[in-house]
Amino acid sequence: MMKKRKLGIIGGSGLYKMEGFEKTNWKKIKTPWGLPSDEILIAKLGEEEICFIPRHSRGHKINPTNINFRANIDAMKQLGVTDLISVSAVGSLKENLEPGKFVIVDQFIDRTFSRVKTFFNDEIVAHVSMAKPISPGLADCCEAALKKLNIQSQRGGTYVVMEGPQFSTLAESNLYRKWDADVIGMTNMPEAKLAREAEIRYCTVAMVTDYDCWHPEHEEVDVNMVIQTLMKNAANAQNMIKEIIKTFKDYSVEKDPANECLDVAIITDPKSRTRKTIKKLNNIAGRVLNKK
Repeated sequence: MMKKRKLGIIGGSGLYKMEGFEKTNWKKIKTPWGLPSDEILIAKLGEEEICFIPRHSRGHKINPTNINFRANIDAMKQLGVTDLISVSAVGSLKENLEPGKFVIVDQFIDRTFSRVKTFFNDEIVAHVSMAKPISPGLADCCEAALKKLNIQSQRGGTYVVMEGPQFSTLAESNLYRKWDADVIGMTNMPEAKLAREAEIRYCTVAMVTDYDCWHPEHEEVDVNMVIQTLMKNAANAQNMIKEIIKTFKDYSVEKDPANECLDVAIITDPKSRTRKTIKKLNNIAGRVLNKK
């Protein structure tokens, strides 16, 4: 029995608020992992209530490394979110992915090294599969929305997640191009891993802002360049999100890799699990841990 579906949006650089929604309310949510990046915007479009969080906080105050990814995902889970769209600004590693283009990512290479990457960090151990990190049903929905709005986009692509906050060296940029990666950013790991651990279906729409630093005919990336493209992208992203809200329930997610993935992930003997840890993990894994 699939539970009632609810959409969450995590907005990256340039997407700090949502325009044109009814009954908007910023709500403070507490989690066992601390506070999320910001209050969560609860808003309605038609009959659909959605939850939105600005990943870097309103005003862009949180460095990618310091984002409380666990709190963000836990808060979404507390609010009943089942489907999560991550909107992220990225650099391009391919000639044909020019600034302004959107990429529906289907794979990640995680190069981050200073972040806690799991909810199962203490006493209870779980190993979820990340072979297919993106929800195919949500990707279908995003693709249809972008096509309907005539936004230049590509379905499929590999996103290298670097630690940051500095941009890449030329040697790093060329290395990632040799790996045949498509885009580079700083925020979708461990976000995608944590969404999977929380059994939330996840899809990344990456908005290209620049050519990183590898392109001989373009200047090295700087913040002013990124902001100019972000502002153009933000309107497209808002329109895309509204279209997704209207249509996401039309796309089947019955065989999604996130569905009930914890059933085959937790390896710790039930006799070794303390009540304290089960309570801490209740929002994320209560469905499995509270089974008698």
